[in-house]
Amino acid sequence: MQNTMWRESDAGLCLNLSFRDFKEAFQFMTDVAELAEQHQHHPDWRNVYNRVSIKLNTHDAGHQVTEKDRALAKAIVELDSFALAKIDETPQT
Repeated sequence: MQNTMWRESDAGLCLNLSFRDFKEAFQFMTDVAELAEQHQHHPDWRNVYNRVSIKLNTHDAGHQVTEKDRALAKAIVELDSFALAKIDETPQT
């Protein structure tokens, strides 16, 4: 993928983020939820306090990465609330 902040694997496009606090993380997730509805494509994600992990793949395509995933990934990083995030390389447990 051209945007190197997303890691592409067999599982999908993955991104781990950290925010200043839970409120910022939740606002970001709310913004992503609105995008997901607009794109009719929904992430597999997890939130623990100020951290958000996102995985994008297309269930209808056998959980492979498709253009739907790439379009949603691009839209996510263009959100104003994304600017508050730091890339977090520590996997969530």
